[in-house]
Amino acid sequence: MDRRLGRLRSWQGLRTVAGQVFVLQVFIILVLVAAAVAALLLQSRTDAEREARNRTLAVASAVASSPSVVQALGEPKPTAALQRQAEQTRARSGVDFVVVMSVDGIRYTHPNPAQIGRHYIGSITEARHGGVVTETTTGTLGRSVRTVVAVRDPSGKIVGLVSAGITVKRVSVAADRQAPLVLTATALVLAAATAGSALISRRLRRQTHGLGPAQMTRMYEHHDAVLHAVREGVLIIDRQGRLLLANDEARRLLDLGADVEGRPVDSLGLEPRAERLLLAGTTATDRVLKVGTRLLAVSQRPMEAQPGPGGSVTTLRDTTELSALVGRVEVVQERLSLLYEAGLRIGTTLNVTRTAEELAELAVPRFADYVTVDLADAVLRGEEPNLANIAELRRVALHGVREGTPLYPIGELIHFDPSTPQATGFGSGRMVLEADMAAFSGWQVQAPDRARALVASGIHSMIAAPLRARGVILGVATFWRSREPTPYDQEDLSVAEELVARAAVSIDNARRFTREHATAVALQRSLLPHALPEQSAVEVAHRYLPAEAGLGGVGGDWFDVIPLPGARVAIVVGDVVGHGLHAAATMGQLRTAVHNFSTLDLPPDELLWHLDELVTRIDQDRDDENGDTPTLTGATCLYAVYDPVSGRCAMARAGHLEPLLVHPDGRARLAGVPAGPPLGLGGLPYEKAEIQLPPSSSIVLYTDGLLEERQRDIDESIERLRGVVAHAGRTPEQMCQAVMDALLPTAPRDDVALLVARTRLLDGDRTALWQVESDPAAVSGVRACVSGLLHDWGLDEEAFTLELILSELVTNAIRYATGPITVRVIRDRTLICEVSDGSSVSPHLRRAAGMDEGGRGLFLVAQFADRWGARYTPEGKVIWTEQQLPGGQ
Repeated sequence: MDRRLGRLRSWQGLRTVAGQVFVLQVFIILVLVAAAVAALLLQSRTDAEREARNRTLAVASAVASSPSVVQALGEPKPTAALQRQAEQTRARSGVDFVVVMSVDGIRYTHPNPAQIGRHYIGSITEARHGGVVTETTTGTLGRSVRTVVAVRDPSGKIVGLVSAGITVKRVSVAADRQAPLVLTATALVLAAATAGSALISRRLRRQTHGLGPAQMTRMYEHHDAVLHAVREGVLIIDRQGRLLLANDEARRLLDLGADVEGRPVDSLGLEPRAERLLLAGTTATDRVLKVGTRLLAVSQRPMEAQPGPGGSVTTLRDTTELSALVGRVEVVQERLSLLYEAGLRIGTTLNVTRTAEELAELAVPRFADYVTVDLADAVLRGEEPNLANIAELRRVALHGVREGTPLYPIGELIHFDPSTPQATGFGSGRMVLEADMAAFSGWQVQAPDRARALVASGIHSMIAAPLRARGVILGVATFWRSREPTPYDQEDLSVAEELVARAAVSIDNARRFTREHATAVALQRSLLPHALPEQSAVEVAHRYLPAEAGLGGVGGDWFDVIPLPGARVAIVVGDVVGHGLHAAATMGQLRTAVHNFSTLDLPPDELLWHLDELVTRIDQDRDDENGDTPTLTGATCLYAVYDPVSGRCAMARAGHLEPLLVHPDGRARLAGVPAGPPLGLGGLPYEKAEIQLPPSSSIVLYTDGLLEERQRDIDESIERLRGVVAHAGRTPEQMCQAVMDALLPTAPRDDVALLVARTRLLDGDRTALWQVESDPAAVSGVRACVSGLLHDWGLDEEAFTLELILSELVTNAIRYATGPITVRVIRDRTLICEVSDGSSVSPHLRRAAGMDEGGRGLFLVAQFADRWGARYTPEGKVIWTEQQLPGGQ
């Protein structure tokens, strides 16, 4: 019997706070101990497997690198020489088996001689190619690890394979020996922690008097709720008529002081009727009593049936002006919510028209049944309104509870009469309220028939609110009411004023952005090429689209096609970091710089190096100015030079995306141009790539705005672009259109520039090349060959001029330069003559004096040639001239 009572007490003890804390502590200790043991065992197993892998790899590698093994594998019967050595190695290393096999997996050795000559069971494919195969298997002996490595002869040829294996159990013996020690330590820790938890629980049981957690929590929550959180007054009165408890709401409703608890009810100074009810302690439900200026609904219940000192409990509710208060609160909350949403929903874009539409959509039907927004035309263009036409506005937004009203439609240019509320508000900047439109007090002068139709449709009052921002009136928003029977009043004017004030700032921001965007677009288009120059090297098609206004703004993307001497052409695409006027202006600087550098006929990598220095200087100059000017953080550029005579294209890029090459058969691939740092970083070299292009190949150059998508990374977008252009037989124009249709975002956040250039090769009969000996007598022979060539081309009239130019250039090369000397003549849109030599000394044009014996050669060349110049090559330099052909042949 005593045992049963002890067990019952123990069970009841577990239901207390102290008992549950004890159980929780013991449980946590058990979980931690179990986790520690499991982690140790898992770590032991992992270490055993790692040790097994390392040991088998070391044994297999040692056997494979043994010269005797290599020698034995070359003999007709390797088993005789290898079996004993393999078994000795297995015994010394402690592994379970060492197997030497052929490249095809035929065993030469095995601990079981019966297995010699059979195929090795396991994977050897990677080892046959020089790799290492390590695999874990489970067999009759348990879990084991085996490693296979290749055996190479002195020449590096794989002549066989070696496999070593060991069971994990053999390696994990040391860890198993530690298990008893770990379990003993765990038991001691568990016992000590349990004893400590028991002492803590015993002390906690005395502190809580044996209460359970739910009872204690409920008691304190109810007590605090009654005192502070309940929105009804609560009074507890004992049998002697003393106030035992009064919560915060009861103190407020009865105007009780802080020291009322314990005092008699008749000493609190209450109304006689309320005092008699409280002292009687009888049952009452929602009895309305007047206490001071308040009407209280009193409910009371006696506590005689409950254990305790007895008495009564009374609740109080204030019903004074409850309905009126609720109505006013709802109206205020609705207006506050409307103004709060106005800050969130108006001005989400930098578009003037869309901002006006957002104002109209927000106000209907919560504040008005119809909303119209009229703006000056100048605002739509990004300009400030013209005060000379203050009453001429264009309707840009109309929204209402239904369609078909007689209001002016969207897009209508309205000339408001000075007597109308719209004209008055626009001219004065003040709100105008027309509470009773049916009285026709003058607002109908604008259009009497339309005014009568408006009143007939049910519209009875309106508010004309001018849209003022930063001291400028941009237009008028008109709120019309029809369904709500009460007209607009003065309180509605304040709400309308708040709405239009927030909308006006957003419209003005959109107007300013529209002006800046239009200016940037105009500047950018003026700096971009209006028409690409005529040339014979490539057939070009291009697309350019500035960023959508309000999303990113105009950026600094540009493209160009620049004819170069020798019928060559330079193709350029670039992108300036940033948006707006600053980016557009910087783009113009860089485009001009590329044109200037291209006249020097520099290789692409050298040109980008000069351009990088220029960008660095631009940054330094801007840093020296005031801090309001943003510094250029970088730009990207890709510069390519294509020679239609040789079909070679040299490219270099500075931080720009790699171009795509589309072969005539439709295969598309990246050009393989080495990446270089963006312009403006300075100090880092650029590398160029030279590619031989077959005729009718296409070079696709683009900027990152074409590929920017949040759902894809840049590599996926490039692969998608490659798939779009990988089609044979397309013209550059068709290729551009296909790319824009497939990849162009609906609203690009960055400028999009795309340029497709299809290469051409000049026919062999349009070029000629001669090697010239370093002998003045060779000049006449070259001159004769060129004269005959021009005769064959039907250019006899240009022969004399070209012979004169050729004589001077070849003579100068023979006299002042080193060999080899080469003459090349090209018939393109112009007649091109190139004389190359091995000297890097640049010729200088000067006017010879009357007594000078030389100095007139280049002067004559400059007089007779339409254009001339020099460019440098790795072998020396080239002096070139161009002559216009009759009719642009």
